[in-house]
Amino acid sequence: MISVSADKNKLDIPFILSELKQVSWLAPKTQDEVQIVIDASFCFGIYLNDKQIGFCRIITDYVVFAYVMDVFITAEQRGKGYASILINTMLSEPKLQEVKLWRLATADAHFLYKKFGFDSLAYPNKMMEKLVKTF
Repeated sequence: MISVSADKNKLDIPFILSELKQVSWLAPKTQDEVQIVIDASFCFGIYLNDKQIGFCRIITDYVVFAYVMDVFITAEQRGKGYASILINTMLSEPKLQEVKLWRLATADAHFLYKKFGFDSLAYPNKMMEKLVKTF
């Protein structure tokens, strides 16, 4: 049985750290760092028979802006529609319904996010970034 929860107490921190190290060059490097980013974010875990198989977190002010980060499904569970369930649950979350602008970055999952209305930046010339540390 698949379930998605925003209960941070259910999140498996060592599991999240291990998976993030495999999928993100910006990933937290220690369990303490994972806990810090979880504490500062709105998070979702996805579970198969109560075992965590995925995660995502949103940095948000709950009104104007939300940035989706650290989305993953374990390699052995990919391709089964679980990422769509996770993203749909995230976007349906009542606490996030006032958000007017959603953003994310992806290297290879454009097809997934397009199903939920995400697209290339409307005004990329207005976006800037500051990369403090190379990885």
